Amino acid sequence: MNVLGVILARAGSAGLKNKHLLPLLGKPVIGYTFDHVRASGLLSKVVVSSDSTEILRLATAAGFETLVRPAELASAEASVQDAMLHAMEQIESRSQFKADALVVIYGNVPVRPTAAINRAIQMLRETGCDSVRSFCPVGKWHPAWMAQLAGDRVLPVQPGSVHRRQDLPPLFLHDGGVVAVSRASMLRGRANPHDPHAFFGADRRGFETGAGQTVEVDTLRDLYWAEAVLRSTHPDGMRMAS
Repeated sequence: MNVLGVILARAGSAGLKNKHLLPLLGKPVIGYTFDHVRASGLLSKVVVSSDSTEILRLATAAGFETLVRPAELASAEASVQDAMLHAMEQIESRSQFKADALVVIYGNVPVRPTAAINRAIQMLRETGCDSVRSFCPVGKWHPAWMAQLAGDRVLPVQPGSVHRRQDLPPLFLHDGGVVAVSRASMLRGRANPHDPHAFFGADRRGFETGAGQTVEVDTLRDLYWAEAVLRSTHPDGMRMAS
């Protein structure tokens, strides 16, 4: 199976400016995603899609193929679906490569499980499903414990009461670690442009990751959390930052 990995790394960010380029224990945030991609072994071709000259320069220096993303596909309103389709079409137009599957790899995720990318690709291949995503448990941020505030009145989102966390029905949230999609599903998504998640298809699969195993950097607090996780899991990180 020909698998195209697309590292998405647009310049703009509503939460944290230049998040892909911020220093994290001796290298930019996106540098960790470069490491994750190199460690995969199941990606047939990888391209970095960005509208940032600096990100593209770093990607080239790291040995990756690059793609300049048009401004209309790099805005806050642009969809991942459109950015992925653009990357696939551009890569296929300038080479003999044809993707059977695509993997979405966010450049602002410096912490992800080692095997996450390969696990998604293997599940996509073995099941023949439309898409595979990584999911982490929501923990105490469970809808059963959430409420709306109407002035000072508390309105529970879900009726009833669950007091103990172990009694909550398990729920999971896509953690941003990886998304693998079949070519057919990605192309079908184009037929429904009003649904930015249409490319996930009808047969959507997922696998569970541990709490805190993936850190997506969108705020300064996320950056500090990523540093803490890297320091605890990679002792060399302490020496790098000293």
